[in-house]
Amino acid sequence: MEYSDSLAILLKYIFFGFIQGFTEPIPISSSGHLVIVQNLFNLKLENLSFEILVNFGSLIAVLMIYRKDIIRLIQNGFKYIVNRELEAKTDFNFILYLIVATIPAGVIGLLFEDQIGEIFSVNKIIGITLIVTGIALWIIRNIRGRKNDGALTLKDAIIIGLAQSVALIPGISRSGATIVAAMLLGTKQETALRFSFLLYIPISLGTMILSLDDLFTPELKTMWIPYLLAFITAIVATYYSLRWFMNIMAKGNLKYFAFYCFIVGFFAFLLL
Repeated sequence: MEYSDSLAILLKYIFFGFIQGFTEPIPISSSGHLVIVQNLFNLKLENLSFEILVNFGSLIAVLMIYRKDIIRLIQNGFKYIVNRELEAKTDFNFILYLIVATIPAGVIGLLFEDQIGEIFSVNKIIGITLIVTGIALWIIRNIRGRKNDGALTLKDAIIIGLAQSVALIPGISRSGATIVAAMLLGTKQETALRFSFLLYIPISLGTMILSLDDLFTPELKTMWIPYLLAFITAIVATYYSLRWFMNIMAKGNLKYFAFYCFIVGFFAFLLL
């Protein structure tokens, strides 16, 4: 009996690690799916430390995929600051815009994230917000922008940052909201995707740092094996999910995510 219980716990945490990891990069709302899955299968996450840990796993996967961009931005950022090299100005501005775009969600998250989670973590509301996400994806499905990294403006960064803050609501995809906002502003798909996931890094890192007290709990000492497996699962799932999403973006097939959000949204609203 003890063996079967232990196995069930391991499978439960691996399952949640996969759900978080796979849904984090793609525009279908990882937070909304975690709530739906918990209610659908009557499985509960008892502690915030688990969510912090698997989100950190997703962050590691994003860092792995965008490591070359991150290194280039850091190098050129210093080059522009120290030597005022004009060819490095685009990357320096890109860093500034990432910082600006981080502020809205950072401030709103610090002040109201718990209240937003309590109010909106209801199946019917998540169903509605998933449908909203689907509508937004449907609107941009055929948009092909022209603005590259160097054409981004401070106004663009503020608007994308505000879009990211809306994604604090479960069911509104963070990647979806930021990519939709960027593409409506006329950016190329590649630029919108890169800005969205580089913007994920400071938000995710900041959340983890501010939540360290919640991470190191007595439960972590007794549940470290399930947590470790979920953490590894989240890294692997996020890595391959993001790679898959990058290919889909390149082919312009966002409409399939819109269809998915419509289906899951209606299911959550009508049946749960």
